[in-house]
Amino acid sequence: MDKFLVSKSNLSGRVRVSGSKNASLPIMAATLLTDEKCIIKNVPCLKDINTMIKILEILGKKIIFEKNTLTVEAKKSKKYVAPYQLVKTMRASFCCLGPLVAKRKKAKVALPGGCVIGPRPVDLHIKGLISLGADILVEDGYCLAEAKKLKGSHVYLGGPFGSSVLATANIIMAAVLAEGTTVVEHAACEPEVASLILFLRKMGADIEGENTPLLRIKGKKTLRGCEFEIIPDRIEAGTFIAASLATHSHINIEGAEPGHLTSVFEVARKMGAKIKIDKNSRIIQINPPKKIKAVNITTLPYPGFPTDLQAQFMVCLAKASGMSLITEKIYPDRFMHVAELNRMGATVQRTGPYSVIEGKKGLKGAELMASDLRASAALVIAGLAASGKSRIARIYHIDRGYEGIEKKLKKLGANIERVKA
Repeated sequence: MDKFLVSKSNLSGRVRVSGSKNASLPIMAATLLTDEKCIIKNVPCLKDINTMIKILEILGKKIIFEKNTLTVEAKKSKKYVAPYQLVKTMRASFCCLGPLVAKRKKAKVALPGGCVIGPRPVDLHIKGLISLGADILVEDGYCLAEAKKLKGSHVYLGGPFGSSVLATANIIMAAVLAEGTTVVEHAACEPEVASLILFLRKMGADIEGENTPLLRIKGKKTLRGCEFEIIPDRIEAGTFIAASLATHSHINIEGAEPGHLTSVFEVARKMGAKIKIDKNSRIIQINPPKKIKAVNITTLPYPGFPTDLQAQFMVCLAKASGMSLITEKIYPDRFMHVAELNRMGATVQRTGPYSVIEGKKGLKGAELMASDLRASAALVIAGLAASGKSRIARIYHIDRGYEGIEKKLKKLGANIERVKA
């Protein structure tokens, strides 16, 4: 099992953002809706992508993945089982449920796994598919769905912590082949959902309302293959912004979509950063403050501050002047990184969905263990900002969501090495 050795670093230069993992995975699942070839470009080379490839291959697809281009070959299949051994490793694989029951009339998908960041039920997925006419049974760790014919319906996807991105994706993918019109209310508005809608439109789907919480979908009998390019990864871009702030380093981020990062820019500016954006070249210049200002952050559904950047920005606040408060409104238990940061000298007190951070001048390197994908990124940033050396174990988490993270950081001048444990 690999580890990272990380020590204090000054970063500089340019870094290019990869394609979005969270956009790629549902779009890959959507290729199950057609028997024609799909070509998807700018797909990041990640552990989660390779897992989804294996799932699609088990479901009868022929996949070629070269130079960040994914070709899903046309191949008819009646297979409908996504096994636990693969689905347990990432939550997005549950997105196969909707397209399978829509296209193949039957689906057996293991209940999902992924990062340990608190309860993430699939009740909205099931509720939505039942509304479309699917018969669903959950037993032995699997969700079994059948429907001779899905029919358009009114689906409300509001949950206790807001809208659900993956439930929205699943219902959209089922509805595009349903008979009649489906109205989805309280749909997620994340860029990754809008990207899925654009992909489905290129396949011939009739969907209105992307970037809004109200979608109208007119079902089609069949969908065609298409070519599509994945949007940039806004979470990776935000992670580099956090790294810039925490290490007091001036860096340029290339290839990101500034329009997807408005809430992140707002928080970074409140912390004292100066940000310049060249919209033509899509270069974001980050100029960090000498002293980070304490701020309060509340994670919210898009366009609010992303829960996937909460851990990384907590590292910055651990070095800020004053007291900060983070309120986690998406995954209230997503604070596994708090104990590790405190081991580095941070002062963070967590109570329920709240964490109070007392800023300190510096952090100290330590033996660390990553608990999930975004916590891994946070610990890497903390290691780069801390005096001394840090050893970060269980970095397989970070390989799920960041393409060549240590290579990109090294180009910026980071002291980071991947070693065998």
